[in-house]
Amino acid sequence: MAISDIAAYTHLSDADIEALGTELDAIRSDIEESLGEKDAAYIRRTIVVQRLLEVAGRLLIAGTRSRAGWLLGTATLAYAKSVENMEIGHNVGHGQWDWMNDPEIHSNTWEWDMVAASSQWRYSHNYRHHVFSNVVGVDDDLGFGIMRISRDVPWQPVHLLQPLRNALLALIFEWGIALHGVHAERDRAEGDTQRVTRERTRLIRKITRQAVKDYAVAPALSGRRWRRTLGANVAANLLRNLWTYVVIFCGHFPDGAEKFTADVLDEETRPEWYLRQMLGAANFTAGPVLAFSTGNLCYQIEHHLFPDLPSNRYAQIAVRVRAICDKYDLPYTTGPLPRQYLLTMRTILKLALPDQFLSATSDDAPETASERKFADR
Repeated sequence: MAISDIAAYTHLSDADIEALGTELDAIRSDIEESLGEKDAAYIRRTIVVQRLLEVAGRLLIAGTRSRAGWLLGTATLAYAKSVENMEIGHNVGHGQWDWMNDPEIHSNTWEWDMVAASSQWRYSHNYRHHVFSNVVGVDDDLGFGIMRISRDVPWQPVHLLQPLRNALLALIFEWGIALHGVHAERDRAEGDTQRVTRERTRLIRKITRQAVKDYAVAPALSGRRWRRTLGANVAANLLRNLWTYVVIFCGHFPDGAEKFTADVLDEETRPEWYLRQMLGAANFTAGPVLAFSTGNLCYQIEHHLFPDLPSNRYAQIAVRVRAICDKYDLPYTTGPLPRQYLLTMRTILKLALPDQFLSATSDDAPETASERKFADR
């Protein structure tokens, strides 16, 4: 089942874990002390490039009559939306650029270009997911409440629909994130009906603004060619959803991204939290262009260790984190993107079935392991 004793699973002593934490703290300090104008210029340049890409895409869609022009414009718009969603919206929402004290590029003010409300996402993601990452029954992102990703979740007949639910979530990923956020806020309110109503109203307003922007205003500005623009916006949002889904799932659910029982949270120290983040996330290999296209979330391990450090530094951080993993004989889960996605799909399809149809043991399965797999060694 899931890991309940991280020290036993990693075979590290208390002194080793403390030393590991000290080395990771040193990485954070080094990066924070070196942040400066080059980093600020990076995010400002990224925002400018993203906006230019969006304008170019919309001009191609509205200004060309050929099918090829529509396809190119739609692809450009989809890419612009993906960059805004991950490299800008996601990372700004984590507070990665708050140190700049720029009111326009700040986690409390940035509202991203999709139906989810940024304020609700910040609680469900930054707190519920990143603080309690991969803890079964605590981290809402572990299966997003609709899928069984660990054998610690008892099988139910509804899990037979898991492959269909997965496909649907991929298509409407932004809507899933929006509902995920408002549900988290509902739990946070603890029966405060007025607050729940406010949060629902906030989400409805955001959905309305987004829908009017993408599916009314933009097509109306195209005049007689409104159908062409409407179709492009629908397709661009769909492509953005699919790409975001692939990136997120490949960082959280392939083999090697371990799960934990709530026991690990009892008196958890900062070094132990670091260790849980290292064990619970997965990377995939990417060059500079692919890394930028994923919001640098190909470095999911580094992101979970340092979620509020600027994403343009993750490649630099990854070199040092991997060296630490080698030093302490810890896994550094990574691989090509197609492989990580296929492993993720295997878990989703496999855990849709009852446990009696699964071949590996519950303590030493590819998708879920625990310290108990070492019991007889």
